[in-house]
This record gives sequence, structure tokens and C-alpha cells, in this order.
Amino acid sequence: MTQPQRSRWMRNFHPSPTARIRLVCFPHAGGSASYYFPLSSALTPEFDVFGVQYPGRQDRYSEPFVETIDELADQAHAALSALPDAPLAFFGHSMGAVLAFEVARRCETLSGRQVVTVFASGSRAPSRYGDERNAKSDTDLVGVMRELGGTDPRVLENPELLATFLPAFRNDYRALQAYHRGTDIGISAPIVVMTATDDPKTSETDARAWHEHTSGGGEVHTFTGGHFYLEKQPQRVIEVVSATLRSVG
Repeated sequence: MTQPQRSRWMRNFHPSPTARIRLVCFPHAGGSASYYFPLSSALTPEFDVFGVQYPGRQDRYSEPFVETIDELADQAHAALSALPDAPLAFFGHSMGAVLAFEVARRCETLSGRQVVTVFASGSRAPSRYGDERNAKSDTDLVGVMRELGGTDPRVLENPELLATFLPAFRNDYRALQAYHRGTDIGISAPIVVMTATDDPKTSETDARAWHEHTSGGGEVHTFTGGHFYLEKQPQRVIEVVSATLRSVG
């Protein structure tokens, strides 16, 4: 089995090159590939898990941010060539769900690479974006980070620590604010919706609208635990992802 080429974009924390499916995980706004280390640990060796590392964070800190969802999706799609050929599944949380969808679209229309399913977690459907204000102050953005709950409160209270986290979140949040797709834009891969009923940024109705963007159907799984419910119910997340991947192909 060919080993994956070294890639700036892909982090393979627990290599499983003989796995039947490769799961590519797209982080949330301001997030990085390491967010998916626990998921990778839990799913391997049955599945070969990759975390996408966006420019401008962790070991890519010195690289400029990518400012639009389309450009980020273009570059992430190109980076898939570093992965050995095998059926792909995508998992994306929050902004990562939008990127997973856009990269899946590019797989279907440009490269013909098979995507067996897309997990859209903690996100409104593409048609439900585009109604926010175009810019927020840093104070407003810190308020959003606090509301979402994915950042250690000690970071938000420490100006030096905050200065290392805020630029990536600011870039990604603004990219997401500018994003919108009509329901005429879709994919053929099934979309598995995963959403918290108490998510302050995503209603269950807006999450279920993901199914307006696929001809492949897909299930809906609801959780509690807020926007970052994955950290509150990790075992159930693992069960949903594992069961879904076992059922495809």
C-alpha cells in the first residue's frame, strides 16, 4: 500500500493505510487539524482519518490566511491528491461543514473522486448563510467566541493568548459571512446532518435544510451540548460516524 505523500494540508495522526475508507475532517472557524486528534484516535485503525490544516495556524502559522470559502475549498481539493486512492468521506464542523460540502462538489465535478458521505456538523445549510453583517469589531468577535463556547475562557481574558487565536477566527468568520449558495447548488453524496438542539448559532430547521443540497438523502442526528456538542458527547459522535461509514460502500 502506498504511503500518503507529505502534505502541508493533511495531518494523519494515526495512519491506517489499509483502511477501506479515508475520512477527511475539516475544522471550524479559527480551528486546526489537531482538533480531530481524539476522533482520529477513536476511529482508527478501522478508518484512515485525516485532519485538514488550514494556512495561518499551528505549524502553518507563518502562511497567509485564505480569505474566501471558495479559494480555501479549491486549495483543499487540490491537496486531496496527496491521499492514496480510496473512497473518501468528509466530516466538517461549523465552517468545516461548508468546506466539506464545497470540496465534495469539486470532487464530483472536477476530479471524479468518489465521496461516499458528507457529515455536516454544527452548521446551517449553505442556503441559510449570507444574511449577517459584513464585518464585526474584535470585541464583537470575542463575544461570538464566548457564545459558541469552543475557546478556553482563560484565552479570551488574556490579551497575549487572544492575539494568537483571534486573527484566524476573524479571517474565517468573515469568509463565512460572505458565503451563500442557493438550493440549486448541491451534491449527489448523502449528507448526514449532526446538530445540537441548543446550538446558539444553528437552529434545527436551518441544519435540516442541508438536505435541500443533496440528491443522495441522509440522516439527521440531534444532540445537546451547544455548538461544540462534540466535546460533550464524544462517544455518541464516534458511534454515529462509525455506524454510518460501516454502512456505505
